[in-house]
Amino acid sequence: MTDSVLDTVKLSVGIDPSCTDFDEELIMCTNTIFVFLHQMGVGPDTVYSITSNQNKWDEFVYDVPERECVKSYVGYKARLMFDPPSNSILSNMLKELISELEFRLTGGKRRDS
Repeated sequence: MTDSVLDTVKLSVGIDPSCTDFDEELIMCTNTIFVFLHQMGVGPDTVYSITSNQNKWDEFVYDVPERECVKSYVGYKARLMFDPPSNSILSNMLKELISELEFRLTGGKRRDS
């Protein structure tokens, strides 16, 4: 698996990392997801964002087990936002996985606003 945030997101939505046709849309989508994570109390104290495929996962979170959960969360959320499945069973499964990851990542806590 890649260390690049954008390349990981591309793979999650079924786009080859070498394809740059959707980079702007995927970057916008990914940065929105990082705002969600920040509001959940996950990641650095300031909102993290990416600008290219040069941004790496360890810039967001150093802890390897948590990083893997964050990668899954960002990938599933990006898939639902960028190219939602037309199959309702698959869509519901992704939503359930996202909810489970939110619970695991936050441990029931939220960042104070």
